[in-house]
Amino acid sequence: MKIITISREFGSGGRELGKRLADALGIAYFDREIIEEIAKKTSLDAEYIERTLDAGISAGAFPITYSRTFSLPHSVNTTASLLAQQHKIVHSLAARGDCVIVGRCANNILTDHALKVFIYAPFEDRVQTVMKRLDREEKSARKLVKRMDKERRAYFEFFTD
Repeated sequence: MKIITISREFGSGGRELGKRLADALGIAYFDREIIEEIAKKTSLDAEYIERTLDAGISAGAFPITYSRTFSLPHSVNTTASLLAQQHKIVHSLAARGDCVIVGRCANNILTDHALKVFIYAPFEDRVQTVMKRLDREEKSARKLVKRMDKERRAYFEFFTD
């Protein structure tokens, strides 16, 4: 079975490369479909799921102690539940057969039998890509690339230890 996971820097063209690779190999391509599948299984809005997963579990979200018992804040339970769904879905997509899976920490979830690719590009090239793709001014594109790099790094580090 051919399972290819693609991790990428924002603006590096990793998503496009993944789609082209899947088309060239004649295999399935999964990216946003993972979020949509979670939405179907949970009856939650896809945008809400994406925001919740991308935000992770904040440093302040720790168990709350009541007398001798504790509970987790609702946001922690929701995020943990969505992460579990994401984990199951990535595994089920890979089990279906040959595919390319972009993002969602699939490279870490699928520990066996997957070709893991990381796509990167020089900062200036990524800024130019974002300017063209999103029709942004240079200053705005630079800020967005820096912010997305920081958010993706935090996301990956949090969820992959």
